[in-house]
Amino acid sequence: MIRGFFRLIGLLLLVAGFLSLVYDGARTIADQTLRITRLGELWNDINQASQQAFQSLVEGVSPLLWSSVMKLLLNQPACVVLGLLGLVLMLLFRPRKPLIGYARN
Repeated sequence: MIRGFFRLIGLLLLVAGFLSLVYDGARTIADQTLRITRLGELWNDINQASQQAFQSLVEGVSPLLWSSVMKLLLNQPACVVLGLLGLVLMLLFRPRKPLIGYARN
């Protein structure tokens, strides 16, 4: 049950990454310049208050974590981050291969 839930989350993240890629492609074609949406911009557009609350939470734990890791992650293209995270979840929680030749007790 848990494996199926995380695979569903991974699939939804893959879909979100693909939609972000299509959105960036449409904006690039319309503006005739390369337009890439960063993960921080996407999160800010969806819900700015949650991003600020998350920032204060992470800075409360470790200011170095926010300034080094999280800023680096939020400056990456949204399609890449969402796609990779979805792919990792799909691979980690894939169904087990059936055993051939002997029975499992």
